[in-house]
Amino acid sequence: MNSELYPTPLRPKLMSFDVFGTLISVRDSSYSAFERILADSGAHHVDVKAFWEHWEHRNIAHYWDPYRSYREICDLSLAETFAHFEVAGDSRLIERYFEAFPRFFLYDDVVRTLDRLSRHFKLAVVSNIDDDLLALTPLKRNFDLVCTAQRAKGYKPDGTLFRYLIDNAGVAKDEILHAGQSQFTDLVGGKPLGLTIAWINRRQIALDGSVPRPDFILPDIQSLSHVVHIEA
Repeated sequence: MNSELYPTPLRPKLMSFDVFGTLISVRDSSYSAFERILADSGAHHVDVKAFWEHWEHRNIAHYWDPYRSYREICDLSLAETFAHFEVAGDSRLIERYFEAFPRFFLYDDVVRTLDRLSRHFKLAVVSNIDDDLLALTPLKRNFDLVCTAQRAKGYKPDGTLFRYLIDNAGVAKDEILHAGQSQFTDLVGGKPLGLTIAWINRRQIALDGSVPRPDFILPDIQSLSHVVHIEA
């Protein structure tokens, strides 16, 4: 990656970030919680990564429903995932996941990248999460604007949470650059509203043909320095 790929750097006034999967390594941070969920359910034979991915897929599906809290969605999705894997588990075990939030960890490039960007741009987070769970998450910094599903009373896929960002950013829509890792929430939710979006493809997966095209595809957030103008 080099700056020659982007000959005209953007000059946003606000940069917003998805949290879980973009700043927080959520899969690696939470697999142990789901291993305990499966162990408590007598399902040692189930692959924890496959189980987690199905559960997350169900979360995304429920983001389109009438608003309910992230905690409620996670509980419902766990019940559905137990059923899918034919496990007789109790969905209240999702508390193992919530208890893990204070131990979640950032990707290695996050602290130094956000520290640098914060000297030039306002920073926001845009997350499909409840306020109390975000407060437990060790992000190691404060943000100029915090946008959660709880505050917006809706999630990213249908645009509700991004409209909350736009309405509260204090800058024009075309002065916002959003960075996020989820094709099915960040791209599907943000691009139809006209937001400029950098898809942070940390896992190097293929872009699904059904989703809107991102403006940039980057392997990590430190690569954002190649697409924005930073004064010397």
